[in-house]
Amino acid sequence: MSTAAALIGLVLAVFGARMLVTGTAPGMIARSFRTPRQAGGYHLLFGTAVLVFVLGATQLTELAAMIATLVAVAMVAVAVVYFRPGSRSRDHEE
Repeated sequence: MSTAAALIGLVLAVFGARMLVTGTAPGMIARSFRTPRQAGGYHLLFGTAVLVFVLGATQLTELAAMIATLVAVAMVAVAVVYFRPGSRSRDHEE
């Protein structure tokens, strides 16, 4: 389980970094976020948070694991608040 979760976190982080570097996002994701930068930041923070959580839970002592969990939750909170998905402003001409 922890290896699969770490792999998912790594894939999300790399995917987010790629969007930030290239400045483009795949179609469905581009429609869900206002800019490719927001999409990249959201995925990068979520992926890194998953990695921090998994590594903290599996590799560290209890206190360090708790701190890693709090850091991961804070990263997710930043991703949800700052880079939250939302549709781009659209002109509704009917």
